[in-house]
Amino acid sequence: MGRNKYPEETVQKILDTAERLFIEKGYDRASLQDIIQETGLSKGAIYHHFSSKEDIFYSVCDRIGQRNAAILRKVRDDETLNGLEKLRRIFKVSLQPERQAKIFCMMPYLLDNAKFLATEMRSIFQEVAPDFIEPIIRQGIADGSIHTDHPRELAEAMMLLSDIWINPIVRPTTPEELSARCAIYDQLFRSFGISDLIDQEIKDTLIGYGELARH
Repeated sequence: MGRNKYPEETVQKILDTAERLFIEKGYDRASLQDIIQETGLSKGAIYHHFSSKEDIFYSVCDRIGQRNAAILRKVRDDETLNGLEKLRRIFKVSLQPERQAKIFCMMPYLLDNAKFLATEMRSIFQEVAPDFIEPIIRQGIADGSIHTDHPRELAEAMMLLSDIWINPIVRPTTPEELSARCAIYDQLFRSFGISDLIDQEIKDTLIGYGELARH
């Protein structure tokens, strides 16, 4: 059997196909056999690059995360905004439907898969909080828009609550429960000068994502 001369193109084809299938069917209903049939590749070709459907899924999520990180980086580095304004912008762009709706369609409930939940929490501690939220909070301290002596811990708390507690793909959540959590979230961080991160538009978007996750 000849060697694959274009392994990067094969990986790209697998991930493009898998991402589409995960969005259309959801992670649980999209099978490895579906990916094999849609790509036209052999099972051996798939397993040459990925050990399992779960491995493919993590790679798809990593790729989506890289696209999202480029957008968050642009907000973080915007010199026209103060720290609080950047936090508000980060929340807006992080929930834009054209990107996040895809994730909510494909993801299983995280409480049903401890490994997926652990991966999300690891991303918060190792990437999102230190790379994006903490630098913005530190800027807010410097410009007077945010008040805290513990920027790292505040960044971690904000992201754990928003990405785990409020996130409707962690577990099935009713619109009423989600609205109450958003209200508590806003109250918790007002003492730091942080307000209006979750406005009505964001709340409605989260409720809509919750509906997608339940179907």
